[in-house]
Amino acid sequence: MSKLITRRSVMAAGAAGAVGTLTTLPISMVRLAFGGTRDDFTFTYISDAHIQQIKGASFVRNWDMGLKRAVAEANLIQPESDFVMFGGDLAQLGKKDELDHGGEILSHLSSKLHCVMGEHDYYFDLGEYWSKLYGPQYYSFDHKGVHFVVLNSILTFDEWTFRRWPTAEQRMQEMAGLDNPNSSPFMVGEKQRNWLREDLAKISHETPIVVFSHSPLQKIYKGWNFWTDDAEEVQALLQPFNSVNVIYGHVHQIQYNQIGNISFNSVMATAWPWPYPQSYAQAESHLPVLTVPMNRGDPFFERDATGWQLIDVNSGRVAARYQLWDNEPRTVAFDHKQGRPVDLAFQEPTNRRLPQSHY
Repeated sequence: MSKLITRRSVMAAGAAGAVGTLTTLPISMVRLAFGGTRDDFTFTYISDAHIQQIKGASFVRNWDMGLKRAVAEANLIQPESDFVMFGGDLAQLGKKDELDHGGEILSHLSSKLHCVMGEHDYYFDLGEYWSKLYGPQYYSFDHKGVHFVVLNSILTFDEWTFRRWPTAEQRMQEMAGLDNPNSSPFMVGEKQRNWLREDLAKISHETPIVVFSHSPLQKIYKGWNFWTDDAEEVQALLQPFNSVNVIYGHVHQIQYNQIGNISFNSVMATAWPWPYPQSYAQAESHLPVLTVPMNRGDPFFERDATGWQLIDVNSGRVAARYQLWDNEPRTVAFDHKQGRPVDLAFQEPTNRRLPQSHY
């Protein structure tokens, strides 16, 4: 860890308008005072490790090292985060050996762990083994005045799940191909929406709500399955609340959006960025088959756009500070004047994007 500490620096700034401190790991978090109205707190978010077994005790080293590094850096945070959320896709093909191996790495976290289920964790055995390790596939909890909801947003139609594929292995392989037309759009489903309605009925509309899902609870791009079919129905259940934040993995890239009262923030992957760098063609056997050619701006940084996040919840809105391993740290924080998340480094107040050369 000594080389990591000497070469890594992060901006431990608070939400928009707070004073930041430039530091090196161990990280000193900046906490904000709100006159006793609500405690400020921080949690760490790690997602999309895609631990993949090659054979026996051999696993894809890059994915292993990405998760190990995120865990090691998360453990260096001072003061310690209130908890760690893992955002789904711990395994690549949902196998017991992959989940056990990824779980052993996560077991070294010093903070309490909460987990979201990803499609790569689910479609081999429909989440049976994952649930033995991490409990319910959807649940809620309260922490320092904020109501947290964890959803399983990667379900799909019964016909696709139960009747189309001759084996569980083929079903998993089909869903693992992100832009494969044989996959199926994700959804939360009626059963979970009914549970969510009952869960939220107990909560004051003034209570900040944070929803964790794996797929985005919005419709971004169906071709890559960045899509949740019943997103509008889930959003309608969240609309009555004054402050709602949805935090999701799955997309392996930085995204943010505002729909009505709901702020959306993606989190990074520790495995690979999406779209793939061109150089990833050399490791094609260890990645979902890429059927739609895509380019990244700099294919020589294979780990560009991978990393993990520190997320502040202060006035009920999220400030996500992305720790990017082969790039500069980046912050997306809710701006109360503009009423939406704002990228503090790559977005001007007018919302005019900077020239491509600045990325």
